[in-house]
Amino acid sequence: MRVCAAPPFADTCGDLRAAATEEAAGTARWRPHDLLHLHCLRSFDGEPAWVRDAFARARYAVVRRALAADGFIAVGMRGGTRAQRYGTWAHADDIVDAVSPEALAQLQPSAERAELPCFAALASLQQDAQGPLARFVWGPTGSAGFELATHLQTVTEASDLDLLIRAPQPLALELARALLEQLQTVATRLGMRIDAQLETPAGGVALVEWAAGKARVLARAASGPSLLADPWAAVDTHGGTA
Repeated sequence: MRVCAAPPFADTCGDLRAAATEEAAGTARWRPHDLLHLHCLRSFDGEPAWVRDAFARARYAVVRRALAADGFIAVGMRGGTRAQRYGTWAHADDIVDAVSPEALAQLQPSAERAELPCFAALASLQQDAQGPLARFVWGPTGSAGFELATHLQTVTEASDLDLLIRAPQPLALELARALLEQLQTVATRLGMRIDAQLETPAGGVALVEWAAGKARVLARAASGPSLLADPWAAVDTHGGTA
């Protein structure tokens, strides 16, 4: 994702440390993968030409993992192709509403779109009240989440289903593997791919990595990625892990 060359803030180290701490503690008002409904999108140097057209079609941006000064939120814009992804900055005053992935978890696409593999997989998971996923707060992100929130057709026959699973407490390997098996079973049946991310106190961790029992897993946070043995370790006041 291309990021604007000149963020709209200068010497704001204190604000950035505060933002990192809020993310790690789970107290940030807007969290990664939330979709922000904006009444306007401020323009910065280096913005690609397609961004204005994309915003005219759907006035939404997704919260991304990057530190921002007080009053600003790091967001991503989606265009009409996979290559059209742009990281920029929204101001809190421009936000009309926010939609979290879990708020989309039980929504349905339009009837003519329901048979697309991505949405068929989502429906299968929505209807499975006994599977391990039902024990978690979760929701769709990526193209499925964007279409459900905006009603703009973004899912294709080849789209993956991206999921965010809230995991504020340590996740046992046995349960992680059961989750992965449930998702892989649905994906295999429909001939598509499901990509699940665990939202931990240390940031986003791929379910497939944690379920593999690796000594360290990659955790993506606003302050940057890090390799951690335990993404649920105590979080210090600087937004890292103790």
